Amino acid sequence: MPAGEMGGSSTGTDQQAGGMGSGMAGMMGMGGMKMEDMPQHVQDNMRKMMVTMPAMHQGMMNEDADVAFACGMIAHHQGAIDMAEVLLEHGKDEKMRALAEEIIKAQVGEIEQMTTWLAENTK
Repeated sequence: MPAGEMGGSSTGTDQQAGGMGSGMAGMMGMGGMKMEDMPQHVQDNMRKMMVTMPAMHQGMMNEDADVAFACGMIAHHQGAIDMAEVLLEHGKDEKMRALAEEIIKAQVGEIEQMTTWLAENTK
């Protein structure tokens, strides 16, 4: 999977999150809870995860172990960035906010490294 297809989870839609049904929702421990009954930060994280988790799974399915690692990790790192962004939007603790900013910076740099490697090593 090309790294460009991994984009940020901001492309996730309410329809994707709302369609979690029994499969993904059960796997994430939501049980019978409705999205609209959850705190806003939980809803935001769940919507973003609905994009990055399938992308991570798809990326890891590549026959080439190196490509699978890079594609899976790009999606995984994007998930970390998404979670950090949700924290920055909703969190109040300055230490956690500082950590979220550090995570974003580190993960963006690593995504750039893997994206460059994929561009140079795949067709």
